[in-house]
Amino acid sequence: MPNKNPLSKFWQELKRRKVIYVVTVYASAAYIIIELVNNVAEPLNLPERTPTVTIIILAIGFPIAVILSWIFDLTQKGMERTKPLSEGQEAEMSVTQNRWKIATYVSIAIIIGLIILNLAGRSTKLKAGDIQSLVVLPFDNFTGDDGLEYFVEGMHSSLIGDMGRISGLRVIGKTSSNIYKGVDMAVPEIAAELDVDAVVEASVLCLGDSICLQVRVLSTYPEEKQLWIADYKEERSQILNLYNQVTRQIADEAKVSLTPKEESLLTETRTVDKEAYDAFLKARYYWSQLDEEGLNKALEYYNLAMEKDPSWAFSYAGLAEYWVGLKQMGFIPPSVADPLIHQYINKALDMDPNAAYVRYVYALVAVWTDWDWEKGETEFLEVLKIIPNDAYCRIYYSHLLMCLGRMDEALTEGQIAMDLDPLNPLIQTLYAAVLLEKGDFEAGTALTENALLADPDNHFASWIHSLVTYFNGDYDKSFAALKNTLHLEAEVMANIEQTYREEGNLAAIEMIVNMLEEMALESYILPYDIASKYLMINKHDKVLEWLLKGYNIHDPNMPYVAADYADYEPLKNNPRFIELLKNMNLTWE
Repeated sequence: MPNKNPLSKFWQELKRRKVIYVVTVYASAAYIIIELVNNVAEPLNLPERTPTVTIIILAIGFPIAVILSWIFDLTQKGMERTKPLSEGQEAEMSVTQNRWKIATYVSIAIIIGLIILNLAGRSTKLKAGDIQSLVVLPFDNFTGDDGLEYFVEGMHSSLIGDMGRISGLRVIGKTSSNIYKGVDMAVPEIAAELDVDAVVEASVLCLGDSICLQVRVLSTYPEEKQLWIADYKEERSQILNLYNQVTRQIADEAKVSLTPKEESLLTETRTVDKEAYDAFLKARYYWSQLDEEGLNKALEYYNLAMEKDPSWAFSYAGLAEYWVGLKQMGFIPPSVADPLIHQYINKALDMDPNAAYVRYVYALVAVWTDWDWEKGETEFLEVLKIIPNDAYCRIYYSHLLMCLGRMDEALTEGQIAMDLDPLNPLIQTLYAAVLLEKGDFEAGTALTENALLADPDNHFASWIHSLVTYFNGDYDKSFAALKNTLHLEAEVMANIEQTYREEGNLAAIEMIVNMLEEMALESYILPYDIASKYLMINKHDKVLEWLLKGYNIHDPNMPYVAADYADYEPLKNNPRFIELLKNMNLTWE
């Protein structure tokens, strides 16, 4: 009985008109063409969009091929319009169908071959996009001289900074990388913790007039495997160019596309006096310790770097950053620090106005010394164009945005900083301050707790932890953290603790702030610090008194007065407070 199913009849007609064969062969040919283009695009230096354009053209051609196959037929006489079904066509159909079958079978065989070839070569051939993030682990010092550890650490930091200029890669920051120094962990475990695609290991083999460096790049998925290894030897005065070489080769091997700006930066020639560079690395090494002895050593070596090479801008920028930090931490008043800050940053800008490090320090000066918000934002953005992976630039820019009331942008920049340096206690604490402004006290508490686990004596982490827990209503934790920020005699501290137990949190804070006021008569205390504590006990007249003192002496923490993480809401309509914000060119959002 004849099959009267319409779908079955339509299917048979598709087969008779060779539509099925055309679809199969077209798809097979398209796959072959796409594979060929993908494989020859890089060796032939074809435009980057060539594979995409090829796919678009083939996609457009597909419905055209289907329509033509329905209307026309390939016969022994050439291309003819397809005739109605008749017995007389069967022999010719058989011949033509055999040709289509042969073409189909050949296409399928080629496709299977290409698939097998891809599967066989996939484990060894790195493709663009396979590596989008990496961590540079602390360098191994195989020089035999432990006294050179500061230099090896400096090389590690400098290479991370150089690689941070590649926008197509997420490069983990130095502090998070240093967590894994000497840790007995497999490469895939480290990569999983940091959520990166590859790991860079490096060994310093010789360090004298010349530097010998061996660099390895390891993939981490599905298992650890060395992708490539390279050896470098360079004169010590050319060390900055060595970082360029290594960065460029890693980008090439990882198939990361470089922008024209990045290409230019990685081909520029940079030289530096080796003794000045040694001293600068020692200064950065001691600065990172953030204790009194370390800070004094840092100043000594910054001055030595400046003496060895008076024409090198980085020495002056380092000195400017040193005084900015000292002032921000409340060790010296602005009246002492500010003239030195301006002296050194202006000198650095005169020498090398385009250097990313110089402009980064200039951004810090513009915001926390000069209160020039527009200039600060301009400089932060310029630095991020050069080094998009700079976690410190990201987090301090986040703080500027927070002070300006642009919280969505502040949170975005802060999260990027966390992604770049997730285990850095300072980055964690600075981001916790942003979350505090948002009102996310739980997340802020978690970050400050992590920071204090890594660095229990961190003054700044203790201060922010006392705030997030206070506003979260956990006064016991807040008071415990607050105690760590006070450097009082044991007997005095015991009296404060007794007051807390017997009279509560507010009484203890009032006792503390009264002591700070007395101490401020004889030594420098940050006015903003005293104002924020008066705010916690709701003495608003005293808050305004100390904020005005902070404004008059240019307290570096005053930019935060427009951020409501310190709960300045009760002062929102106070004319004196409104006038203060106006004078600082800040607004309350």
